Amino acid sequence: MNTINDTNYNFSNQKSIYKGKVREVYNINDEVLVMIATDRLSAFDVIMPRQIPFKGQILNQIAAKMMNATSDLVPNWIVDIPDPNVAVGHLCEPFKVEMVIRGYLSGHAAREYKIGKRLLCGMPMPEGMKENDKFPEPIITPSTKAENGEHDEDISREDILANGIVSEEDYLVLEDYTRKLFQRGSEIANDRGLILVDTKYEFGKTKEGKIVLIDEIHTPDSSRYFYAEGYQERQDRGEAQKQLSKEFVRQWLIENGFQGKEGQQIPEMSDEKLIEISNRYIELYEQITGENFVKADVSDVENRINVNVNAFLTK
Repeated sequence: MNTINDTNYNFSNQKSIYKGKVREVYNINDEVLVMIATDRLSAFDVIMPRQIPFKGQILNQIAAKMMNATSDLVPNWIVDIPDPNVAVGHLCEPFKVEMVIRGYLSGHAAREYKIGKRLLCGMPMPEGMKENDKFPEPIITPSTKAENGEHDEDISREDILANGIVSEEDYLVLEDYTRKLFQRGSEIANDRGLILVDTKYEFGKTKEGKIVLIDEIHTPDSSRYFYAEGYQERQDRGEAQKQLSKEFVRQWLIENGFQGKEGQQIPEMSDEKLIEISNRYIELYEQITGENFVKADVSDVENRINVNVNAFLTK
């Protein structure tokens, strides 16, 4: 199985490389960024030893489609998609916050609610809610951008402004963009028989001072989806919701004794397990986009990316 794990390209006018958990970002002449979506799988803040076939292509293409579907509302960083695993866009200075928006009492919000908290990042959560109930209005619950492998932390709008992390003028734009993107994302999901439960957006500022949407949006790695059919019936019966996200990977790891804690061994992923996970990601792609997934040629994937990126850079 030809997958993309670690890349080491040397593109023309390359200044630096940043390697995240899943994406690798090449700075070209301090003007554009070449972002390569690898096939690495991260769970519980740990990178798994083996890669998932076509995962990078799936995430890159979902994000590109969603960026395109929201570009009339919010400007984004993308210039071109020269390869199935690659996005090229404007170099931006990222804001040091992630804009998390929640339409439902799920995940982290539900865990905080269960221990009695009724404020999350300064946002009130009404009394009498059950897990996975819909909020009266979506709430924005920002988090700080963690560095050096640390976990992101909740932060309120007031603390963001008080600590000068983002100016008030810019933060008002981030809030406005976040609400518009979530509304559009919810409409797209609804058309696919899905509910966009919660998600996160990241923003940056171009050299010209323009605020733009960066990174990925509305992918199963950055968002939580429920199936709309049967949602209310499951809520009424107190049952767990049917989810569309990479939660199935986390559940398999938990069942095999791994939650990213010290001393725990990562369970071995057989070829069959990798193909099973890959097929689930393909299902996610087709459900979210409403289109058939077309596998890219991976016979010589590293050379394919090199040729495609260089063809773009020499235009």
